[in-house]
Amino acid sequence: MRERQSRLAEMYRWMVLCRVLERACARANPRWFPAEGEEATIVGTFFGLRPDDVVAPHYRGPFVVYLMRGAELPRLVGQVLGKVNGYTKGRPTPFCGPVALNVVPWVAADLGTSLSVAAGAALGFSYQREAGIPNDGVVVVTFGDGTANRGDFHEAVNLAAVWKLPIVFVCQNNGYAISLPLPTYVVGPSIAARAAGYGIPGRVVDGNDALAVDDAVQAAVCRARAGDGPSLIEAQTYRLAGHWAEDAATYRPADELALWKRRDPLDRARQQLRAAGHDEASLASIEDQARRDVDRAFETVRELPDVGIAELGADEAFRRD
Repeated sequence: MRERQSRLAEMYRWMVLCRVLERACARANPRWFPAEGEEATIVGTFFGLRPDDVVAPHYRGPFVVYLMRGAELPRLVGQVLGKVNGYTKGRPTPFCGPVALNVVPWVAADLGTSLSVAAGAALGFSYQREAGIPNDGVVVVTFGDGTANRGDFHEAVNLAAVWKLPIVFVCQNNGYAISLPLPTYVVGPSIAARAAGYGIPGRVVDGNDALAVDDAVQAAVCRARAGDGPSLIEAQTYRLAGHWAEDAATYRPADELALWKRRDPLDRARQQLRAAGHDEASLASIEDQARRDVDRAFETVRELPDVGIAELGADEAFRRD
């Protein structure tokens, strides 16, 4: 029990940082894809992984995943502001992370492509094992409920199931594909129910409960490490903001939004931590520290030069050796 409480406390720190950072990014970039409301799914999915595992986070909320892997906050802020210190030097902001930290890069700013690349990374682990190279690395990839209807999803999951690849697929189901509610594009009891068609385990979990997500993902990770193949997890959550920062999301019923605000994952984590003996002062200090760290990063990075031709390598495209 004490270990779970300690685990939740650490996840709560990341969840708070995620929300503070996401809000700052949305203020700085009107085309940002806010992850507010989905923090428990994001952090719970990627929290317990090893450095040698490979991660392929969804485009909604990837920065906290990069930070959990060891990325530098100012360099991520540099991506948002188009500064020279950014990891991607002005290229698509949330879609690309530090590859050196075993983050799968998006091959295109298009949904679904990371699923195939993640399956390829898992195939690489499988090849190493077949070659006698000790390796029990696992790949974890997240994607949205709308993306689950793309061909990339079927191809990646089917191939992983046939070849028993060490990969965990996590659907970050926030109930909407841009402005379309889930019942307009998904038929059946759940997205996780599709796992039966591939002959792999499928599980639905409360995506606003960080411990529940962590438990489900870790069980699937252990299965993959043991050589038993992939799993499909559906974390049911909700995005409290619009599809992008400027989206007023008027297509959502007011009572639906109010209901999910009462299920706020940060509020739930705070309640769990209070019940475990954490006082208000310690919880407030976590929030204060996150705000200070994010504010400091934005203030510092704003003073740096903007990305130019040299950083983008645009001049090299026209050279002829």
